[in-house]
Amino acid sequence: MELFDLLIKLALVVAVFTIALVIAMYSTYAERKVAAFLQDRLGPNRAGPYGILQPLADGGKMFMKEEIIPSKADTFLFILGPCIAMMTACMTGVVIPWGNTLIIDGKAYIMQVTDINVGILFAFAVVSIGVYGIMIGGWASNNKYSLLGAIRASSQMISYELAMGFSIIALIMTTGSLSLRDIVEQQSGFHWNFLYQPLGCLLFIICAFAETNRAPFDLPECETELVGGYHTEYSSMKLGFYLFAEYINMFISAAIISALFFGGYNFPFLDKIDAPHNVITLIGTAIFFAKIIFFIFFFMWVRWTLPRFRYDQLMHLGWYVLLPISILNVLVTGAVTLFRNGQFHF
Repeated sequence: MELFDLLIKLALVVAVFTIALVIAMYSTYAERKVAAFLQDRLGPNRAGPYGILQPLADGGKMFMKEEIIPSKADTFLFILGPCIAMMTACMTGVVIPWGNTLIIDGKAYIMQVTDINVGILFAFAVVSIGVYGIMIGGWASNNKYSLLGAIRASSQMISYELAMGFSIIALIMTTGSLSLRDIVEQQSGFHWNFLYQPLGCLLFIICAFAETNRAPFDLPECETELVGGYHTEYSSMKLGFYLFAEYINMFISAAIISALFFGGYNFPFLDKIDAPHNVITLIGTAIFFAKIIFFIFFFMWVRWTLPRFRYDQLMHLGWYVLLPISILNVLVTGAVTLFRNGQFHF
């Protein structure tokens, strides 16, 4: 029986990684289609019906491009950089609860690779390691433009992680748990956390744009200023890893936003459906992915709507606006929590 449980876990790991890669691959197609729609163009329409084979064509092109490593680059670090970026992007998904439980042979299996009681801390720890992939890639390239892009990326991500961390602290004070599954379970029905933490939700979404280097926070790789940013010297699938990691991070960010603030696999009146438990679980998972797809579309919508910040504006927003507001949100949340518990009196 233990072997069967291990196989179930292994199948779930493979499924999560496969889904993340497929969604990241077709997010590139969706990005171009959304951009075309917003700009009144057609977008990809040659490779397959409606251009749906375009990601496969792009992937084949990346694999077949010439592999170049600059002669003055640090070869080991040059290869390690995109590996770290890709690895950390894939690791975060193991703590996300993708659905409720499935009953197989009378035994319940949770649709989550691992349910650790500090799931949020694990996710943020892994995301923080991703900064090293970007910084190492820019440093190892031995290119001043790549290094400048890497410095921009690392300073941006570190700056916005502070405000994001404080928004999560306020959420933890509200829910009383660090486990992502516990947080999702508390949002059954329509008790979604964005109703109780609207400011924290807004702060988290803004910081997620900065963490994933999405416009209007794409300063580390803006072509007009930095040639190509921290991955200027990369080609073939090493460049592909960096680009893939960005889209996987966008997918994971959309999943975490959905899980923390918008109920995850919960939906109003889902418990009223008269159907077998496994069917309801699969419906909840489908609803979760529908929320993820909406937020991915939201990421793309914002990218093709808002202009890019200047770098001084970006840092000013992070340190002088978002960080004080996030600290204030923690203080207000603490006061409200104490007042509700009868431990705080005016």
